Amino acid sequence: MSDLKIDTVKSYSSGTVGRALNTARTQHFVIDSPSGPNEALTSGEAFLAGVSSCGVTLVERHAQETGVPLTRMAVTIEGVRAVANPTVFQSVTMRFELAGVSQAQADALVETYKNR
Repeated sequence: MSDLKIDTVKSYSSGTVGRALNTARTQHFVIDSPSGPNEALTSGEAFLAGVSSCGVTLVERHAQETGVPLTRMAVTIEGVRAVANPTVFQSVTMRFELAGVSQAQADALVETYKNR
């Protein structure tokens, strides 16, 4: 088991249809269904945030470990789903914006993310 990392999130009904209360370690957060009530982050947005934040943290760490002078970065992710079937993404597009590096270094950092 020492070579495995296990992440656990528990979700609870909130008493409001379409809203879940969630706990990950000591963090508590609300996630709404795409069908409403549309006040909190939706489950699709939370999923996309996990993917894009992985892009940021993986690229930052790799740049640091390899001595690449990355000063800041942003990842924008867009998921497209049909309203009739919001459980399936038709496409997902990510845009990486990196500062402090050459185009060749930026390309190499993004390739590292894509290959992991």
